[in-house]
Amino acid sequence: MTKIVGKKVLVTGGANGIGKLLGEKCLREGASDLIIWDINAENLEKTAQELSEKGYSVHPYVVDVSDLDDITRAATLTLSEVGRIDILFNNAGVVVGKNFHEHSHKEIEKTIRINVLGVMHVARCFVGEMVKQKSGHIINIASAAGLLANPKMSVYVGSKWAVLGWSESLRLELEEMEGDLHVTTVCPSYIKTGMFEGVEAPLLAPLLEPEEITDQIIKAVKYNEIEVKAPWSVHLIPILRGIMPTRLFDLVVGKGLNIYNSMASFIGRPAKEALPEKEKLQK
Repeated sequence: MTKIVGKKVLVTGGANGIGKLLGEKCLREGASDLIIWDINAENLEKTAQELSEKGYSVHPYVVDVSDLDDITRAATLTLSEVGRIDILFNNAGVVVGKNFHEHSHKEIEKTIRINVLGVMHVARCFVGEMVKQKSGHIINIASAAGLLANPKMSVYVGSKWAVLGWSESLRLELEEMEGDLHVTTVCPSYIKTGMFEGVEAPLLAPLLEPEEITDQIIKAVKYNEIEVKAPWSVHLIPILRGIMPTRLFDLVVGKGLNIYNSMASFIGRPAKEALPEKEKLQK
């Protein structure tokens, strides 16, 4: 079991949404320190103050995880000011709900930088010390979108497929090493956080409540579970894709369960005029 009590926990994109909830719940579980990385300075300050007033040890850092230089700067600062990280939640992410031909090059690049390169670079900054100390747990928030294609989210889907494959490979590497090293990959369907505002929930896959999915993630961390798939129907996707011809899968699962139409009315989190452009793209 991975003990959260007395551990230092870092959450990227931790100033709101499920990132904030994960941080709060780790503190309730007895984490000694919570390190929050987020690009939204206003939300970051508010969340840090809220948790600090409850008596918790919180360390906020404004970080743009799409920028390698900013990641390495923040990692160096975090390690020097707080110390080694025991549990890392790679949570920051972004989605652009458009047909591929409607994406700008900037949107494509930003999505990959945040959802893929950011996740890998952040982990790389801290995994070395975990290996050295022979203990650590990395939790990568992927998506059910990493298990099947979906219209109007091609770049997002591509990014989550990449995270899923990388995360599983990282797990295998760390399991071959000596020590208490773990990786948990989280593949949820749509969550009610505002990031997917306007989506129409597929049949058999209701919108997930943030409290419930974060409870599942915390439990998975404590019991060193390899993966979290939610809701239960997400477990069926790899099986059905494996046994069904592609056209039949498209018809029965994709269209029949309304998955392929789920992004038709996507709105997303409203843009905040007060934030710089790069902040509007960050989860």
